[in-house]
Amino acid sequence: MEYFVQQLINGLTLGSIYGLIAIGYTMVYGIIGMINFAHGDIFMIGAFISLAVFLLLTSVLGFAFLPVVLLIVLIVAMLFTSAWGWTVERLAYRPLRGSFRLAPLITAIGMSIVLQNFVQITQGARVKPLPPQIRGGVTVMQGSTEAGTIVVQLSYMQMIIIVTTLVLMAAFTLLIARTSLGRAQRACEQDRKMAALLGVNVDRTISLTFVMGAALAAVAGLMFLLLYGVIDFYIGFLAGVKAFTAAVLGGIGSLPGAMLGGLLIGLIEVFWSGYFTVEYKDVAAFSILAIVLIFLPSGLLGKPEVEKV
Repeated sequence: MEYFVQQLINGLTLGSIYGLIAIGYTMVYGIIGMINFAHGDIFMIGAFISLAVFLLLTSVLGFAFLPVVLLIVLIVAMLFTSAWGWTVERLAYRPLRGSFRLAPLITAIGMSIVLQNFVQITQGARVKPLPPQIRGGVTVMQGSTEAGTIVVQLSYMQMIIIVTTLVLMAAFTLLIARTSLGRAQRACEQDRKMAALLGVNVDRTISLTFVMGAALAAVAGLMFLLLYGVIDFYIGFLAGVKAFTAAVLGGIGSLPGAMLGGLLIGLIEVFWSGYFTVEYKDVAAFSILAIVLIFLPSGLLGKPEVEKV
């Protein structure tokens, strides 16, 4: 039981990071019906910006109070990563919005390669380490076995990740349900042409959607950096594929579905690695995705599209 609880905590932590990235996928798809395959690399850029700002504040400027440092890092990372998201949408996707459906998809894959190689050239191909910054935690439970004592730990970093994810999920749900921007996003999701005729600035709404998704990716990048302490130029591809899988599993176009899918992918990976073999954790995740989509083609919380004629 102790081992199960520890794996459950680890899975929820990893799934929270996947869920934050998956929200960016599902928001963009919900409005313009496009899969932004460069979104995982926006997450990677957010992690690199977080590392650079953290080292600048602590090593160069000599800031020592960790909560203030992390708050500044988070704000700066969200601003710069949002600027990257806006730039990618403005330069690569908007000119192709009226083109055939495969054009934005090909462009998204191209942008992903461009961002990966840009970071590889400017930052190098070697991994970038960061020593643990938030140590300690609380003991949830402990038990004795033949091999010794098993202690279930919930670290402070894991608490921060889970709580931050829940707060951001609630905030974005309220934003989409209660604000004028959320109404504009829902209008564009239903019919962009009609929304434009009714006075909605479609271009600005789509750009802000990319900005919001990139800001969430920056938060996920910072949490990934603090949790694992090592990043490289390739983490965006792997995390992006997992987050896209989470969005599809939960029902792409649904924010709660994206978060649910992220949690499930994280739990599947962690439990499979803990009880079977770590080499096949990705096989298990994608196999369960295929099984779910066979019986629920729209995902767990997705709604089937109804075409009116």
